[in-house]
Amino acid sequence: MGMTVLIVGSGGREHAIATSVNKSKRVSKIYAAPGNAGIAAIAECVDIKVMDFDKIADFAVKKAVDLVIVGPDDPLVGGLVDVLEARGIRAFGPRKNAAILEGSKAFSKDLMKKYNIPTAAYETFDNADDAIKYLESADMPIVLKADGLALGKGVLICNTLAEAKAGVKEIMLDKKFGSAGNRLVIEEFMTGREVSVLSFVDGNTIKTMSSAQDHKRAKDNDEGLNTGGMGNFSPSPFYTEEVDKFCKENIYQRTVDAMKAEGREFKGVIFFGLMLTPKGPRVLEFNARFGDPEAQVVLTRMESDIIDVMEACIDGRLNDIDLKFADNAAVCVVLASDGYPLSYEKGFEITGLENFEGKDDYYCFHAGTKFNEAGKIVTNGGRVLGVTATGATLKEARAKAYEATKWVSFANKYMRTDIGKAIEEV
Repeated sequence: MGMTVLIVGSGGREHAIATSVNKSKRVSKIYAAPGNAGIAAIAECVDIKVMDFDKIADFAVKKAVDLVIVGPDDPLVGGLVDVLEARGIRAFGPRKNAAILEGSKAFSKDLMKKYNIPTAAYETFDNADDAIKYLESADMPIVLKADGLALGKGVLICNTLAEAKAGVKEIMLDKKFGSAGNRLVIEEFMTGREVSVLSFVDGNTIKTMSSAQDHKRAKDNDEGLNTGGMGNFSPSPFYTEEVDKFCKENIYQRTVDAMKAEGREFKGVIFFGLMLTPKGPRVLEFNARFGDPEAQVVLTRMESDIIDVMEACIDGRLNDIDLKFADNAAVCVVLASDGYPLSYEKGFEITGLENFEGKDDYYCFHAGTKFNEAGKIVTNGGRVLGVTATGATLKEARAKAYEATKWVSFANKYMRTDIGKAIEEV
């Protein structure tokens, strides 16, 4: 009898995880809570919200689930893994005391300072007056970050003192990002290319997956508002052997060891957001889970069985795993609802999804979709689909991904046309 797996979450990341889990010969049944219309093709979706910890645990016990994979940041930071473990359920993801690595910007900055992990210079503030006073003698541009979780959006880059003061008001007084803005991190502005590196961690050992690069802004040429991510490519040609060597010596293992030394053993996925500055790689941010849409481009290239890897992380034997990735490339283009990330309409029927069936090198990961009363798949979010393709080279994968964006349609479909354009210039 194969394993029963429950995936918690409803986005493109969870669809990518479910697709990898579905490839595992060890798994016979997949549940998703709450899942989406795409995940429903390979898993049984159950109507339980990601923050309803007791219901998730009750369901896992009732269905004799062998492994729960927690996708999003909120339930990880809130302690879902601890709740599951207390009920005797195996879960993949960091416990609450380790997920703080993502849950608090101030914690992660202090950790990097204490353990000499390269990052931007910073100060942390609990009240707006002190923050404004500090800004009056700071160099511009400068970066303001809400301390807590803000769905990847609580970061403001301010070019002038007036902008920075307005930003402090927005975050700390107007509470634009809610309680995430109770504390504020003010950071030096770094320049360079951004690279994301995902890694598996078992508390002691860290094994990096392939590099990727995100496109956060809503519009072409990195204009418009910050989003959860409009597309991605993997690997990044800017993540060279020299960069990898530096990060292995100064960042990756050092972070895992630092968390252990703090009594916060980390098991799960650490996502390193790096900036390749003129002075060398620096950590921009940590996430305590797979990125979205990074998971879509990285997991499609992974050749190892994801269940073997996740169980090795839980059991502290990641050292025994030979983590393998195909020598290819992947590009993901997000099809969004026009108006995202501010206001947009949803509920539009999506057509053409059948064009992806039976194709090994094309994927259509659902992010914001659901079934309507008539059983049709409709849009149900700002980011709707992650159209992903693999190819021998980044250029080929990019051409295929953009070709495949034409296969699906919905009323207010919007996408960036320059995802991965930087790779054409390498």
